[in-house]
Amino acid sequence: MSYKAYPSYKDSGIEWLGEIPEHWAIERFKFQLRAGFEGLKIGPFGSQIKAELLSDEGIKVYGQENIIKNNFDLGHRFVSEELFCELEVYETLPGDILVTMMGTAGRCQVTPEKINQGIIDSHLIRLRVNKCLLSRFCKYLINDSAYIEHQIRLMGKGSIMHGLNSTIIKNLIFILPPLKEQSIILKYLDKKTAQIDELIDKKKKLIEKLDEKRTALITHAVTKGMNPDVKMKDSGVEWLGEVPEHWDIVKAKYLFTIEKRIAGFLGHDVLSITQTGIKVKDIESGEGQLSMDYTKYQIVKVGDFAMNHMDLLTGYVDISQFDGVTSPDYRVFRLSAQNCNPQYYLYHMQRGYKEKIFFNYGHGSAQLGRWRLPTDEFKELSFPVPPYEEQQAIAEYISSETILIDSLISKTEESISLLKEKRSALITAAVTGKIDVREEA
Repeated sequence: MSYKAYPSYKDSGIEWLGEIPEHWAIERFKFQLRAGFEGLKIGPFGSQIKAELLSDEGIKVYGQENIIKNNFDLGHRFVSEELFCELEVYETLPGDILVTMMGTAGRCQVTPEKINQGIIDSHLIRLRVNKCLLSRFCKYLINDSAYIEHQIRLMGKGSIMHGLNSTIIKNLIFILPPLKEQSIILKYLDKKTAQIDELIDKKKKLIEKLDEKRTALITHAVTKGMNPDVKMKDSGVEWLGEVPEHWDIVKAKYLFTIEKRIAGFLGHDVLSITQTGIKVKDIESGEGQLSMDYTKYQIVKVGDFAMNHMDLLTGYVDISQFDGVTSPDYRVFRLSAQNCNPQYYLYHMQRGYKEKIFFNYGHGSAQLGRWRLPTDEFKELSFPVPPYEEQQAIAEYISSETILIDSLISKTEESISLLKEKRSALITAAVTGKIDVREEA
């Protein structure tokens, strides 16, 4: 669909921004905030809401998870009425703009009308705008417009920690249509983005089904083998069930050796464990969590298993294709037993995450993203040990059978990326006045 431009434009005076509609204004964001601390408030220091001060009921504490997932029902952190009275200046009210500061910096949501009374934590910034800017229009600007993202990246360079701060927020340049026009653009974007989001949701559900099919195939192969007529026995392990009678059951401590080799100096590639494999981190980009001292990271060699056992909900495990270093909090290990196929046991390890097997053996606080698998628990986990030739055949079978599934998942993910790009481009064009949607809304 082609969109028409505005009748007349003017030079914005900013090279990377170009022209804007003649009747629109350009202002620093600080001039659109309410006066004083009411306009911009960073959440309380962590020491003000320590873990021991949290309870299972009371006044809710909202954090980054609520913003990133756009769900204000998530979370189980609460403070007492007494502590809330001390921290009342951090309360969030309907219409507030809440922005994430670290990690996925710059994501925001507008506090909905019907939420539980609550305060923000130290990883959020609360914004309250004046009557010339609609909160939901501001949300589109911060979340989805390329020109705001460009400024955040530009002003964030050189900072010790990759993230937002009050100075960056205040100095963002905003393009402001008249208030009535903001409402029209909002109406149009709500309609169009809802259509795109519906398509994205359908594709995500397809990926979920494909992933479930993939996991089921792997689980059956690594626990039952490939011979449907083989005699079975009870493994004695709940998450394994019955296994072929000729397979052994062996604890992890007899199969693997845990390595702990601290780098001691800089110069290594820094490795990140992701859901799509172990990757070399681009430190220069400032993406993700950064460390102040990589000399304390542990060495990973090609062929090592590297496992994020600190967060069993979002973590993962893989065999490294690179030499490098990774977080000293992660687990690095190798197969020590003879006649064991690494790929066969990698499928077991990854199944441990996919089916939340490791999660069931974990300890900690899932709400805080700290659900861990202690070393002692890991060592006591039992795994099947088929004959080596059978391990190899199973690994090759899984690899060949999952190629098509992985290809379909990859293509669906690519189409989701294209839809997201289309969504972002449409929003950017609308909020910068490159297209005139006043008659389309």
